[in-house]
Amino acid sequence: MITLEILGLDQYVVGHISGEATAKLAAIYGCEEDLINFYSPNSMIIHKGVEQTSWNTIVIVRAPKKFEKAEEAVASYILEVMKKVSINIEVEFEYFEEAKHYQYINESYPRYIAGENIKTEVEIETEEPEEGEEVYLGNAFDGFQELLDKKYGK
Repeated sequence: MITLEILGLDQYVVGHISGEATAKLAAIYGCEEDLINFYSPNSMIIHKGVEQTSWNTIVIVRAPKKFEKAEEAVASYILEVMKKVSINIEVEFEYFEEAKHYQYINESYPRYIAGENIKTEVEIETEEPEEGEEVYLGNAFDGFQELLDKKYGK
């Protein structure tokens, strides 16, 4: 229930950072790693009409009020980590009452997708064409340009 929203960084960079930072943040907060998630929308920071990706990054940390005491240490850690991937960084904290958080965890599945619970081999069934049926290997767009030229007067 602690969410770090990272604005103005590439999602893959955030994914890499989260892999390293989750355990450290859990240690700073004194909580389980399962409570920490990163959110990286497909976003850009824009200032005066100029895109700022990786130049300016905003990190918004949403956490239950009980974790407020760790704010300074968390901010310091986030700034240190983000210096490796951004020029300028801002960190903002938003707190909520734990009673305002609701969730459902399906116990039939692992809480999170992880390397050890992802099936890496995929079985693919292929169908052979029925007798007399052939796969078309020609140009699917053959004649299409002529139709466009006719319609739009080229």
